[in-house]
Parts: sequence; C-alpha cells; structure tokens
Amino acid sequence: MTDTSAMLRDVTLRDGLQLTGKVLATERKIEIARTLLGLGVPALEIGSMARPDLVPPMANTMELVSALEPEQLQRCWVWVATPRQVERAATAGVRNFQYCLSVSDAHNKANIGRSTEDSVAAMPDAIRLAHDAGGAIQLCLATAFTCPFEGPVDPERVLAIAADPRTDGATDIVLADTLGQAHPAQVSALVEAVRTRTPQRRIVFHGHDTWGMGVANSLAALAAGATMVDGSLGGLGGCPFAPGASGNTSTEDLLFATRPRWFTPQTLAELVRLSEGLLAELAEPNRSRAAEGARSEAAAFEWVVRR
Repeated sequence: MTDTSAMLRDVTLRDGLQLTGKVLATERKIEIARTLLGLGVPALEIGSMARPDLVPPMANTMELVSALEPEQLQRCWVWVATPRQVERAATAGVRNFQYCLSVSDAHNKANIGRSTEDSVAAMPDAIRLAHDAGGAIQLCLATAFTCPFEGPVDPERVLAIAADPRTDGATDIVLADTLGQAHPAQVSALVEAVRTRTPQRRIVFHGHDTWGMGVANSLAALAAGATMVDGSLGGLGGCPFAPGASGNTSTEDLLFATRPRWFTPQTLAELVRLSEGLLAELAEPNRSRAAEGARSEAAAFEWVVRR
C-alpha cells in the first residue's frame, strides 16, 4: 500500500473550533496539538489571526503558538487574510501561513470584509513577508465550488485566481468545499484542471461533510492529484460566515479510509478518546462514522476500541 502519511492535515484547532462559540483554554489546545503531533498526524491547522470579537474561539491562537516548540510549529499552519496578519503571526513564531480568500465576492466580503480582487492584490505583500520570515504560504480558496450567497462558482474563476501572477510564490493551493455541496466528479474535475492548467504546486483539498460526501470527495481529490486533505476530530467545524455549512470531514474517517503506515488500531483508539473528550467539553455531536464503528461490539475486528 502506498504511504499516505503526508496526506492528512488536522484542522480541529482552527476550522473545527471556530463555529463553536466557545474559547477553549490555551492549555487544552496545547494538549490537543501535542497529542495529535505525537500520534503522527503530519500537519495541523492550529488557529487564525481573525479578529477575536468576530471569531472568539481564535482569541488565544498566539498563546498557543508561543507554547509550541519551533520543530512543532514547522508542522503547523495558521490562517491569515492580510499582509499585516502575516507580519504579526511571523513575529510570534509562525512559519506556515494559510492566506485565505473566497472565490466569490459575496463570501469574501462577509468573511474578510473586502472584495476578492482586493485580497488577490494584497497577496504579493503577504508572500514577501512570509518568505522574509523563512516561512511558507498557501493560497487557500474558500467557496471554490459553491457560495452561500451567489450559488455555484464558475471553475474558470478558480483557475483565474490560481493562475494569477500575484499568487505566484504560494507553496500550495487549497481548494475548499466550504459548504460541503460538491460531489466527487466535480472535485476530480477541478483538481485535475488546477493541476494541469495552473502553476505546479501542492494541491490540498479541504472538504466539509454537510451532504455526506466528505470522504468520497477527499478520495476523489487524492486520485486526481491532490496530495493533502483536511479533516477535524469528530467532523467538528463549519464557517460562521457561510449559512448552511456544517462540520469538516472527520479526521478519523479520512485516516480509516486512507490507512497511512503510521495509523494503527491503537492510534485510532487514541484519536477516538481524544475526540470524544473534546466534543463532550464543547457539547458538540460526534459526526465520525469511524468513531461510531470503533465503539461497536464487533470484537473480532482489530479496529474496534476496547472499553
């Protein structure tokens, strides 16, 4: 089996938490980040530079950054939307920046407070600041498939932004199914188009499971050329500025489907226990089917978690 260890990024501590409305204590975030990294999860998204009055669960992101070791931060990403946010995050020690904008103007204005063009125009400064800090920066395209305000998004608009010279210098491009309304054929087609018609860089797929397509879409993205997919513990998450968006694709489900070499029944058991504890704290439902299966009575199956 091909080693898929580079394929998962857990986004629990950013996209997972941002819709909960509850600020998780910094110490708890540190524990979660260190546990995930220690279990072998290749990459994490650990927070956001969004205004804490607008997204309160992100208020202590910089405290979390300060608590992690530099080698741990090399595997962690922080969401940013402006050059100034890149500068502030870099000063705190962040080295991996996810520069996010929405393909649709309406969502970009709701989420970031500016037009898509304004966000693209500011990206060269964000890239320069990230590189000056010795870091990497991703171009993250929210609403790459549908927009809650404008409806279906023209793939050509995605490709135009991906091919815009002002986005050169991004290490990766993240294609986000923000509403979870895409289907596998759509995902395959867009990933293939980005791979063949825009500058060569790693393609990341960020899926939501609103319509039950999260794992299927992620597998379709990988088959079409993506090399990383995002997930969150228990399928936690959603965008506070996207009506109709629900949780992310479950980390447990993605790992159970892709089976990287580092992922063992014991690793699943640890993830299930971590996820169950976190979701209980937040009073959020567990949307992971793998976690549900792991708690079944099928004792002969090695992936079942013993109580």
